[in-house]
Amino acid sequence: MFKKRKFIPCFALLVSLFCISTANAAPMESISPKYGIQLLEWKDADVIIPRYSKFSIYDVETGKVFQVQRRAGSQHADVQPLTTADTEIMKGIYNGKWSWKRRAIFVLQDQYILAASMHGMPHGAGSLANKFPGHFCVHFLGSTTHKTDNMDLSHKLMVYKAAGILKQELDKQNPNETVQSFVAGMKEQDNTILNHLSSKKIDWKKALANVENVKLLRVEEVEAKDYLSKTSINITIEWQLYIQNEKRKSESKTLTLVRSSPLDPWKVLTDDGLNAIMS
Repeated sequence: MFKKRKFIPCFALLVSLFCISTANAAPMESISPKYGIQLLEWKDADVIIPRYSKFSIYDVETGKVFQVQRRAGSQHADVQPLTTADTEIMKGIYNGKWSWKRRAIFVLQDQYILAASMHGMPHGAGSLANKFPGHFCVHFLGSTTHKTDNMDLSHKLMVYKAAGILKQELDKQNPNETVQSFVAGMKEQDNTILNHLSSKKIDWKKALANVENVKLLRVEEVEAKDYLSKTSINITIEWQLYIQNEKRKSESKTLTLVRSSPLDPWKVLTDDGLNAIMS
C-alpha cells in the first residue's frame, strides 16, 4: 500500500518495545511485531492512525509509554491522552511542566512502529475525560504545522532521531543547514543534535537550563562556491533568546563552522563551550 515506506529493523529495540513493563504506564494494546521501525510520510501514517483511532506513544529518551486517541488534524495528528493516568505519564515525560519542546517518539499501532515527533503543550479543544486541557500534536515526515506549509525543522530532526538516522542526515548538511539545525538543537535542548554538530561535547541540557526558548530570525547564507573547498567558514545569524527571569533579547551572532577536510561534515566551533555561542 505504501510505496515510500522505509524499514529500519532493530531486533533489540523491537523486543524491548513488545516486552516493555507497564509499571509506569497505562496498559498497551497487544502488538505483534511485523515490521521494523518505519519512516513513513504523513500521507501514509494518516491511513494507519485515522481519526478516532487509539494507539500508544513511546518516548524514545525516557522509555515511558502512554495511550492516546487521535481526534483531528489534516496536516498532522491532533491527539489527546486517553485517560487521566495517561496524562500523568505524558506530563512526567516533560518533568511535570507542559512544554512546546519536541521529542522523538514511536507511534505503536497494530503491527506498526512509526517514527514520529510530538510536543507537550495542551492547546485548542479537548473532549476526553483525561484532565488534559486540549490536545497536542504528533508529526511524521512531511507533516506541517498550523501556521506554515513547510515541515517544522525541530519536528523533522526528532522524526529522524526516532528513525535512527539523525546523525547521517546531519552529516549531509551544508553549513547553512548545519547552523539552522544547531539552533534547533538549542531550542529543544537536545544533547544528541548539539553534540553531533559541536566541535566539543558538553552537557547541553545543563548548560542551557536557563534558556527557555531560542528563535532563529535570519541566516546570512553562504553560497556553495564560498565553502565547497574550505575547512572553516563564518556564518552570521540573528536570533531571539528567551532567558529565565530576563527580558527577551534579540542579537546578531557570528558562528564559526569547521571540518577536518572538504569531505567531512561541518561542526559548529564550541571549544569554549556555551561561552562560544552565547557571549
